Formats: sequence, C-alpha cells, structure tokens
Amino acid sequence: MPVLLRLTGSASLLALTTLAAPAQADTLRDALAAAYDNNPTLESARANLRATDEGVPIQRAQGLPSANVTATHIEFLRRSANSFTAPERNLGVNAQFLVPVYSGGAIRNGINAAKQRIEAGQADLRNTEATVFSQVVAAYMDVLRTEALAALSANNVAVLRTNLEATSDRFQIGDVTITDVAQSRSRLAVAEGDFQQAEASLIAARETYARLVGRAPGELEAPPPLPGLPDAVGEAIVTALENNPNLIAAKQRAEAAGFDTKVAGAGRLPTIGLFANGDYTNFFGTLGGPVAANFLQNETTANAGVRLTIPVFQGGLPAARQRQAGARESAALEDVIASERQVIAETRSTFSSWQAANAVIRSSQAAVDAAELSLEGVRAENSIGNRTILDVLNAEQELVNARAQLVTARRNAYVAGFNLLALMGRAEARDLNLDTSGVMYDPTINAKRVNTKYWDWDRDPEPKAKSTSTVDIPAADAMIGPQLLPGE
Repeated sequence: MPVLLRLTGSASLLALTTLAAPAQADTLRDALAAAYDNNPTLESARANLRATDEGVPIQRAQGLPSANVTATHIEFLRRSANSFTAPERNLGVNAQFLVPVYSGGAIRNGINAAKQRIEAGQADLRNTEATVFSQVVAAYMDVLRTEALAALSANNVAVLRTNLEATSDRFQIGDVTITDVAQSRSRLAVAEGDFQQAEASLIAARETYARLVGRAPGELEAPPPLPGLPDAVGEAIVTALENNPNLIAAKQRAEAAGFDTKVAGAGRLPTIGLFANGDYTNFFGTLGGPVAANFLQNETTANAGVRLTIPVFQGGLPAARQRQAGARESAALEDVIASERQVIAETRSTFSSWQAANAVIRSSQAAVDAAELSLEGVRAENSIGNRTILDVLNAEQELVNARAQLVTARRNAYVAGFNLLALMGRAEARDLNLDTSGVMYDPTINAKRVNTKYWDWDRDPEPKAKSTSTVDIPAADAMIGPQLLPGE
C-alpha cells in the first residue's frame, strides 16, 4: 500500500514541483533519450523512410543500360511427317543489351518526384519524432500527476480516518451526535473509493510510460522549464507555418504530384533506345535427320541498331493517365491548404490551452492558500464549538480539491507547452539536445548511400527489430515512494 503522508501546512507542488530531486532519479531528458533510441513507432518510421529512399534508384534504373541473357532448351517430341530435316533438340541462347536514350522526360520527372517524396518522408519522420516525444512528455507528466494525486488521496484517507476516530471518541463522551459520526464515516468511505481509483490511474500511467519509453518509470524528477515558448500567438503561427513538419510534408507531396503529372504526359511522346542482340543456337547434331552431316549444327548471330518508338494511338490511355495524375496533383494542392488550416487552428488552440492552464495554476495556487487558511480556522472554531464536524470535513475536501486542481493544471500547462513547441517544429531530438546512446539518426545518410547503388546484388543485412520488448518488465504497481507533499 502507498505510504500515508500528512495533509497539512503550506502548498508546495508534490513531484511536479519538487525542488530537491531524489538521487539517481529518472529525468525527462532520460525518458526522451530512451524513447529516441528504443521506441518501435519511431524505428518503424525510420524504416519506412529508408524504403522511400529507394524510390530514386528505382526510377533511375529505368534510364540506365540493361543486359540480360535468355537460354532455352527444346526437345521436339513429335515432328512433322513432312519435315525430313527437323532437329530432335535445340539449345538457344539470346543476349540483349539495351541503352535508353530518350523517354519523353518520364525518367527525369520520375526521379524528381521520388526526391520530393524523400523530402516529404523526412518531414514525416520529424513529425513522428515530435509526436512520440509529445506522448512521452504526457506520459511522464501523467506519472508525476497520478503519483501526486494518489498521495493526496492516501493522505485524505488518513486524515479522514483520524477524524472519524476523534469524532467517535467525542461521541462517546456526548460532545457530538451520531449524525457527526455518520458524516465522518461517509466521507471516509468516499475517500477510500477515490483512493482505489487513484491507484488504478497510477498503474495505467506507469504502464503507458513503459510502453512508450521501453522501461518502467523510477523516481521521476520534476521536468525542466520548456525553452523557446512564444510570447504571442502570432509568433507561434509564423514559426509553425515555416517549420511544421506536417505542412512541409504536404508541400513536398504536392511538388511530387506535379512531377507525376509530367511523367503521365510523357506516355504520348516518342522514345529512343540503342540495342544489341547476340544469339547462339546448337542442335546437338540432330538438324537434318539422316543427312545431318550436311548441316551446320551450331551458329552464332549478332545485330545492333537504334529503335525509335512513336505512339500513334493507345486508346486514350496516356490522356487518361495524365488526367488522373492531374486530379491527384489538385488533391495534393488542396491537402497543403488543409494542412495549413490545421496547423493554424491547432497552434491557436494549443496556445490558448497553454495560457489557460497557466491561469488555472495561478488561481489554483490562490485557492490552495485560501483553503489551507480556511481549514486551520475551521478546525480552531470547531474546537470551541463554533463549527460542526461537517464544516471541518468540507474544509478538508476543499483543500484536497484545490491541491488536485493545482497538480493537474501544472501537468496540463507543461504538456500544452510541449505540444505547442511540436507544432512549431521545435520538439525534436535536434532541438532538445538529447544524450542518446549513439550518434543521432540522420535520414540523409541512407538516402545518399542508396543513391550510389547500381549493382543488382547489393543487399542490406537481414531485417530485424531494433526496439526491445517490454514483456520482461514487471507489471506496474501503485506504490508511492516518500516525496514532498503539500504542507511538507
């Protein structure tokens, strides 16, 4: 069971505002660095981007020379009765060498489209990284918040149990009525139910943390202040429109769709290519039947030339493909506007939520101060008979509610502030200067690596998962370590 701590005194902020952090405690930077190195969603996004990187060599390969060899062995099981020289078997080997010279711009524009999609994928990876970090920050703050709320609930149970005992003792000497005892017992029962719910919420928060970070939370330090938060919503909007990865990705995809339209239009243009063919045929001494000696049983031929292909009529296929690509380009352009609208709306909303949470912090702190003073006065007045037990219970509940609201407001303000940084494109590993286990992942390295690959047998190592399973992490519990609570 959680440690029961006192619920008296002035208002400090539980784990969310602990000034003296426990030794060897986990920090928010530790959690973010662990997620950066080990989160499966982030690793999956990196792998998907590496798949997108292959778009350039795939498109470029269509414009490079190609060579192939085809060997065919034929056994003639039944020959024409009128054919006296037909062979019994035949081995044919054909070698082809093709060099595309002109393809109407399809290959060039296909490569350009692939490059734009790589840039869009890199922006998507930035967005995934910021999203994962936002989830980790929320999980980290949720653990702190639920630990604080569970401790508050535990303290409330302890105080109400003491109140019930005192009220029962006073009832024995006739100082209070059975109604006072019943009111105290009712409040205690409700508080015990709230405590059970707080424990369940704490377990859920710790499990979410383990899922995102890859390890169970230890004693968490209070998070550091968030850097670079804007002073005004207009500043946030300008930065978001310049740096938001979702908006950047939408713009890059629109650029790629424009090149796709040009690729589709190239289907009606001529193509030019060079070719060379070589053929080897061997009849294994069976050509000519009974007079096989009069025939040459193997031969070699070769030819080379230029092939010009001029499309004349294709049933409207090129036009349909170009119209289809144009419609998709229009959709991509609309997606840019939609993404821009969403960024503006989310930035304004998140900025408002951040400001509102900060205002709630100030009002909740004032409420805590007033509730502490009120509880002290009500208890004093009750001791001389001017206040009832119900007044004391109400004053205690008001203080608990005020402290819970303060803890929640601080969590909400921090999470909203980080989400605002994410919308502004400032919540990634490069912005947070994380201490990762190795060199930070640079998506451009793989794009450059595969861009120089031409050999058909160039392969990467066998795929395997990089993130670790959480199956061996013990199930979370609701234990609360000793920590500063309001009033200590």
